[in-house]
Parts: sequence; C-alpha cells; structure tokens
Amino acid sequence: MEIPQVFQSGELKLEGLIQIPQTKEDKMAAVVLCHPHPLYGGNMHNNVVVAVSQALVERGIVALRFNFRGVGFSEGRFDDGNGEQDDLRAAVLTLPDHPEVDPDRLGVMGYSFGGMVALSAVKSCQSVRVIVAVSPVVTPGLLQGLNKPAYFICGTKDHVVSADLLVREVEKMIPPGQVELLPGADHFWSGREAEMANKVAAFFDKAL
Repeated sequence: MEIPQVFQSGELKLEGLIQIPQTKEDKMAAVVLCHPHPLYGGNMHNNVVVAVSQALVERGIVALRFNFRGVGFSEGRFDDGNGEQDDLRAAVLTLPDHPEVDPDRLGVMGYSFGGMVALSAVKSCQSVRVIVAVSPVVTPGLLQGLNKPAYFICGTKDHVVSADLLVREVEKMIPPGQVELLPGADHFWSGREAEMANKVAAFFDKAL
C-alpha cells in the first residue's frame, strides 16, 4: 500500500509516496528513490522508479519515492541539481519518523539525473549507508570522495550515459564501486524494468 507523504525541504513542501511492506519485522531497512530529469518529464511515477520501489517492498524493504521541487505538487522550481540535493537529504531525514524503519539501515537509489543528484548528496549524508545508481549521469570527478558501498547498473545500449565513462569513473573510487552492464538494455529500460529492479533490490537486501 502506498501512503502519501508531505515533508519540508527548507521552506518548500514536497510530495512523496511511501510503501511499507507487510512483515513481522519490527524494524526494516528503507530506501529513498530519486526520479529522472524534471525538465524531460521525470517524476516519482517513472517506470524505473516504480519498478525498483515494488522490488524493494517484495524483499521487505521500505521504499520512499518523492517529487523533486517543482514537480507534481512539490513546491518550488527546478534548481539544476543543486536544491534537489537538499530535497533528497530532507527525504532521508523523514525516514526515522516511521516506527517501522531502522534508522541504521538507510539507502538511496537514483535514476539518470536522480542518480547524479544522489551521488552528490549522499557524500554529506552520514545516515545513508549504501547507494545505487541506475543509468546515472556521471561527470568526471563526480564520484570523488564517495566512500560508501555503491552499485551502478547501466545498459550497453544506453544512448544518454556512456558505459565506458561510467566504468572508468567507478574504478577511481576508493574503495571501487560495483558496476554491472546489462547487454542490450537502453536508458529507459524498456521491457527490462523488472530484471533491473530485481538486481537493485538484491543489492540493497544484501548491503542493508
């Protein structure tokens, strides 16, 4: 079941949806999901974000997806990835408000633009233990200083993200992150959502 969420990011009110698995566990791991580029139609209802959310819940992990500032009913306007980092950190801070969530087992997933935002924001977010980036927009130096367990997944037919650049940048991480390239998958994961989501959820299940 999806439960509507409203939370503050500075002076802005943002909207989100949280899914809490039906389980006998007292405390569960939880993951915040970041959607792709707002100026190209990205929002929390994106196919990749929804697929990962469902896969997490099936493994007993709480999933919180939300709209960045200026998207849907979230207040504000697009801030080129800067204010969006504040939005992500604000979303993470709401997780311990839920009694079902174990505050020591928090993760973040970002897709495309959301991956770039997540990779930048979690460097200063001590409560986040692990991160997953799906087809992330990675610029040279973006991963510098990122020392959390990290899993990157990208398709070999991605026309937006350079798989070669991604691999080179991840190899520079200390310790290096884990990269998986799925043959034939494109940037939008058309028809491959479940396959990708299950891999992402499996990583979180093991790492958290």
